[in-house]
Amino acid sequence: MNANTTTLQPPAIEFRNVNLSFDDRPVLKDINFTLERGRLIIMTGISGSGKSVLLRLAIGLLKPDSGEILINGKPIQDMEEPELIAVRGGLMGMVFQEDSLFTGLTVFENAAYRLEDHGWAEEDIRKAVTEVLQFVDLEGEEEKYPEELSGGMKRRLEIARAMIGWPSIMLFDEPTMSLDPLAAVKVMDLVIRARDVNHISSLYVTKKIHEFEYLAATDQQNTKVLVLRDGSIVFSGSVKDFENSELPAIKELATLDDHDHSSDRQFPDPWDKHRRPHETIL
Repeated sequence: MNANTTTLQPPAIEFRNVNLSFDDRPVLKDINFTLERGRLIIMTGISGSGKSVLLRLAIGLLKPDSGEILINGKPIQDMEEPELIAVRGGLMGMVFQEDSLFTGLTVFENAAYRLEDHGWAEEDIRKAVTEVLQFVDLEGEEEKYPEELSGGMKRRLEIARAMIGWPSIMLFDEPTMSLDPLAAVKVMDLVIRARDVNHISSLYVTKKIHEFEYLAATDQQNTKVLVLRDGSIVFSGSVKDFENSELPAIKELATLDDHDHSSDRQFPDPWDKHRRPHETIL
């Protein structure tokens, strides 16, 4: 082999000409995109545009009518359920839009659930839970139940449960929905840290277009925005391209947010070490 030859790793996620219909109604039409390893794609669009359906296709909870979906280079659309469970258990984690915590389990037990389900040893589970709870700033809260946590803490616990064991791919379905601005910033910090420190590849779904610049702050060049409209990708480009676009679908998104975000607590640099503790932990 030539000494200058390098082995290129396949993308984390690749959709090739993917189509899906429900009851003969097209939901996703000819979807093509690539999520490279260690990168972040922000996916947006009005309600009903197909964002959540696309995430469920990516993790194998739905199967396309046609086209290919590749995870780390392996097509998953024809996998049987045991193979898909292995993919979800080892390669991927997902934070769902709705609250999915087990109310009868403690913080520790919620975080450990996925590993217990896949037969990890007790010592390995304890180490992994300790590590991931430190990552989401929930260390010391292990014995509490979800009802004892704030909204922001619950969302961070959901992220911990999805990230346990450090999957290489994360899917986030509107993770800051219903959170106040400070709690939302903390969640976005976790997404950024997952990418920048753990090199996790992420698909991040949101309708909050004011979040885009913050999520891209440390990697403007490689952060991509996809806009879905009526089941099709109508825009693919950088955050700056998105902000400068005159596309009607993008202008429509801007009109949906009538909140004044000028007073929201934002930070030019998510890695700013001069933040005070009450500004970073909720």
